[in-house]
Amino acid sequence: MGMAEAESQFHVLAVDDSIIDRKLVERLLKTSSCQVTTVDSGSKALEFLGLQEDGNNHQEAEINLIITDYCMPGMTGYDLLKKIKESSSLRNIPVVIMSSENVPSRINRCLEGGAEEFFLKPVRLSDVNKLRPHMMKTRSKSQQQEAEKIVTQEKIEIASEEVPQTESNTEQNQQQKLQANNNNKRKAIEENLSLDRTRPRYSINGLTAV
Repeated sequence: MGMAEAESQFHVLAVDDSIIDRKLVERLLKTSSCQVTTVDSGSKALEFLGLQEDGNNHQEAEINLIITDYCMPGMTGYDLLKKIKESSSLRNIPVVIMSSENVPSRINRCLEGGAEEFFLKPVRLSDVNKLRPHMMKTRSKSQQQEAEKIVTQEKIEIASEEVPQTESNTEQNQQQKLQANNNNKRKAIEENLSLDRTRPRYSINGLTAV
């Protein structure tokens, strides 16, 4: 599998109310061979992720990273970040915030809230290249979970084979002991027969016979 084909497995959800910025981010991500889904609000992002008002995820949305604008009407990027990090099923998805305003307090707030990166608009290709390590983390966790499942299944199979194998070994040992006993008995009988053949015999008239 080539590098471009491997990277195409990454799925990014881009959230921005500005169609221009949304299209720019989408083009940069696709240049990096990512699959991209775009929405224009935080509420639509939650809807796509299947996160309902009760805080539970009701559908499987395979997303490796979420990149969202900070300033949006209704739900800000920070609000979306909090919703995702409060969800037990979505909190491990990396979230990146972007904004056209360089406000240190805002940047620190987002990073402390769990954001992986904070980009200043316009987003550049060099910014998008920084996303790859964060997306790799989600793949590593998925692979680790799959590996753990395989190991667990192997342990179950080995455990199920151990009992019959032990019984088989016990039966084999018993058969070997029985065979050894039979061999010893046969040997003793043959020795007795051999001694009996070489022992002098006497007839009634007192003459010996070999």
